[in-house]
Amino acid sequence: MIDMKRHHPLTMLWSLWKLVKNSFAIILFLFVFRQGSESQWLFYGRIAFYAGISIGIVSIIWKWFTSRYTADDTAFHIYSGVFNRTRRTIPYTKVQNVNRHTTVFHRLFQVTSIRFETGIKGEDATFQLHVVLLSEAEQLEKIVAGYMAKDAETVEATEEPVTLDAVESMEEGEAQSEPVITDEVMSSPVKEKQERIVHYHSTRKDIFKASFTSLSFLVLIPVLGTLYSWVKDFFPDEEVTESLLLTWLDSWWIAGLMILVLLIISIALGIVRTFVKYGNFQITSDTKRIYITKGMMEQTSFSILKERVQAVKITQSPMKRLLGLAEVELTTAGSLGESAQEVNSLYPFLPVKQAYTMIEEILPSYRVTQEMERLPRISLWLRLLKPSWGWIIITGLLWYFKPFVLGQKHAWWMISAILLVWIATCRVVDFFHTRYILNQNFIQLRTGALTSTLFISKREKVIEVQITRNVLQRWFGVASIHTVNRAKPVLHHRAHDIPLDTAESFQSWYMGRTQDVQTR
Repeated sequence: MIDMKRHHPLTMLWSLWKLVKNSFAIILFLFVFRQGSESQWLFYGRIAFYAGISIGIVSIIWKWFTSRYTADDTAFHIYSGVFNRTRRTIPYTKVQNVNRHTTVFHRLFQVTSIRFETGIKGEDATFQLHVVLLSEAEQLEKIVAGYMAKDAETVEATEEPVTLDAVESMEEGEAQSEPVITDEVMSSPVKEKQERIVHYHSTRKDIFKASFTSLSFLVLIPVLGTLYSWVKDFFPDEEVTESLLLTWLDSWWIAGLMILVLLIISIALGIVRTFVKYGNFQITSDTKRIYITKGMMEQTSFSILKERVQAVKITQSPMKRLLGLAEVELTTAGSLGESAQEVNSLYPFLPVKQAYTMIEEILPSYRVTQEMERLPRISLWLRLLKPSWGWIIITGLLWYFKPFVLGQKHAWWMISAILLVWIATCRVVDFFHTRYILNQNFIQLRTGALTSTLFISKREKVIEVQITRNVLQRWFGVASIHTVNRAKPVLHHRAHDIPLDTAESFQSWYMGRTQDVQTR
């Protein structure tokens, strides 16, 4: 248990740092770029900035004094306000994901931040401590994990069939039973931590390959643009700047040497950036949760309840497909927190075969079938004959304005033709990439042209299906299928131009969901 207490005092410093960080652009404009200006509107702008910063500082201090929290045997309790008191209660049964994020600021003071995500909708669906001692963060995780372990044992002991209403109520955040925590249960997270299985740990070779796959070596291009802008500001006469640049590029060996040096610097910066972001990436799991940690300077850790996984997505970009790599992403029922802290990806640069094996290791209830059905040849002709409204609109605009491109008067029809060839090529590639299979209580759909996505889900996790047919699909005897999974936001996945008999089998397959989740 955690007695009633205020947030860590460093929370005020953390909030102040965020306030200054968010105001950094305004500070540069008012006090650096316009430092010597005596304009009246800048004078009042600085006064408004001082007033805003003062109000922000007072608000930070006031919020710290009026906010408290506690953790008892069953829930978190968060209190705020003085005149209008607000109390939030978040039961441990609603906690789905636990996210830790340790920035350079946190490491400097030997603290961390922790966030408990729930499946409840609304702004108050999370409990987050921006600054907390490492020991207290461990204690809070143990309390939640201990309660969840005891709750799971209680559910298993009842030996009653799980109903559809019960599953949906758990995922929507309805009330559950509240057993008492014992010392034996409190020690269970420690035991589970010792029994974690390491599925993947990034190596230097992986980081090196990932730096090229992510194209992070291109980070130097905007830097060079900024440097050139600074040089132009330093030399007001543009002719001087252009003459210096032409002088450097006049000699082929100087130009080649500069390009080589810039390329080496760019690759080195890309490798360093990737190493800082994805270094020390580790994927582990125990019987109930999946644990993901990453980062060198800023460390992030994330845990996901296996039972909350709604679907698995395996994504391949053209570069990753060329190198035989893929990104595995888990879709969960709960929120994943702030976008800057989302770590639901099981490493974005996994070898494809290793990714398939890892899914079955981490989620034993999932199966990945590599042999899938192709679309019939008739679907290719349907896709080529399907009108592209985007191409029609763009072609109409080009015909109306007839822009001059590279001095060519009739370049508009060339652009239209190139666009048409590009659209047709993407449709052909998407046809060859599209695969589907219904494997017992699993569904696998692979779609996408340049970037392909393999979608895997269990029948009991699919909450809605749709089968649609437009006019052309009726003529060609095909259909589109659409699945919906519970997530934040709701996950929609579609596959087009599937044979009609397969679509009907898909509907029958989904009707068998009652075998997996019983209804009353």
